Amino acid sequence: MAHRKDKGGQDLLRQLQGDLPVEKRPFRTVASRARMNEEAVLDAIGTLAQQGVIRKFGAILRHQRAGITRNAMVVWAVPPDRTEEAGTVFASFSEITHCYERRPPFQGRYNLFTMIHAGKGSLEDLIAGISSKAGIGDYQVLESLEEFKKSSMEYF
Repeated sequence: MAHRKDKGGQDLLRQLQGDLPVEKRPFRTVASRARMNEEAVLDAIGTLAQQGVIRKFGAILRHQRAGITRNAMVVWAVPPDRTEEAGTVFASFSEITHCYERRPPFQGRYNLFTMIHAGKGSLEDLIAGISSKAGIGDYQVLESLEEFKKSSMEYF
């Protein structure tokens, strides 16, 4: 009997590790596929989250399909006493989705990394504007040229 219950749990996890249906009640469809009812699925998800088996649900954005066609990692050489200040300026730009400090600095000097996503306009002009506002002129741009397939891990 325990084996059968474990098999049911794996069926549910198999359904949850892939793409969820894009609909009003996705867990109803998951429940149907796992041969369960929706309430049991939601209860099981809550239990699995409490146990740490499931840490989070997250969306994977396909940038180019969403209209974000210009992406770049920009690495900045920021004086150590200006790290917080520059990070705050960088974070004020909606186009910057990630901003973090790297220790030790990349190539011995680039200590703040930002990921920039933009849809329209010149990426170069945007970066120049960010540089001007932050007062940081020493940076390198690593532009994304291709978007690779994004997929979730599959365990079962």
